[in-house]
Amino acid sequence: MKISQNRRGFLKTSTAGALGIMALGPLGCTTAFANDKKDFGVGLQLYSIRDAMAADVPGSLKKVSDLGYKYLEMAGYSDGEFYGYAPAEFKKMVSDLGMEILSSHTMVEAAGITLDNAKIMADAHAALDAKYCIQPWVNEPDRNIETYKKMIGDWNQVGTIMKEVGIQFGYHNHNFEFLNIDGIVPYYDLFLPEMDADLITMEIDLYWVTKAGQDPVEMFNKYPGRFQLFHLKDMYEETEPYFDIMKDDIAPVGAGKIDFRRIMAAKEVAGMKHFFVEDDNQGNGKPFEGIETSINNVTTHILT
Repeated sequence: MKISQNRRGFLKTSTAGALGIMALGPLGCTTAFANDKKDFGVGLQLYSIRDAMAADVPGSLKKVSDLGYKYLEMAGYSDGEFYGYAPAEFKKMVSDLGMEILSSHTMVEAAGITLDNAKIMADAHAALDAKYCIQPWVNEPDRNIETYKKMIGDWNQVGTIMKEVGIQFGYHNHNFEFLNIDGIVPYYDLFLPEMDADLITMEIDLYWVTKAGQDPVEMFNKYPGRFQLFHLKDMYEETEPYFDIMKDDIAPVGAGKIDFRRIMAAKEVAGMKHFFVEDDNQGNGKPFEGIETSINNVTTHILT
């Protein structure tokens, strides 16, 4: 197994409401109030601040905690370590800041896996007490029916190994999985039916499914219980469905057009257990401002 760190509609936000939410910028709360936000159980995918994490892991984690995030999903596993730290060392750093590690994005490449490497990966995540390990990406040359089928078989094996140490394996979508390939829509015709539902849960990225022209609530109703994890990120524009990876439209949660209240109201049907804010664009150069706007809006307009 080769491990890598890489990685419409249905909108109902009024103009007045959107403007009100957008007014909640990075200065919308004090540090003392931010600490209270941990009671909401908001998670952050650390890919949102990947450059900051590469430069200063302890300092970046401290800022995340001060903003009120409670749970973390990592995007920095390699060779048994997380962001260059041994599992126990990284776990202690996070715990000392009053946060918990829930999940990790860890890529299994299309070339295949070895069971030994899968076990090493599982044991490293178990040492963190992580509850989830997520396949986050498929490289562009591998987005074909034959390779998808092979990868799903590999992922089922990884899911079995993860389950043995108490970890739920999962898959995080983008939009390309919804592209019709010769009459086959991979997400619906391959991923959901061929992934063992007991071994692989779906981490649904609400931005990417919306950009692919899918209604998350309809997905939940059709496949109840399959979506234990949500990724929350917003979009500024309502667009026709597309399947390329274009990120310029990514907005802080609550600052765009996706109706998160409607989606979160259906979380029990989905089977959701946790959710994470994610910003692929790192706040367009202001990563901490972007994730602060997101948590402000989640805790004041979406969950309340």
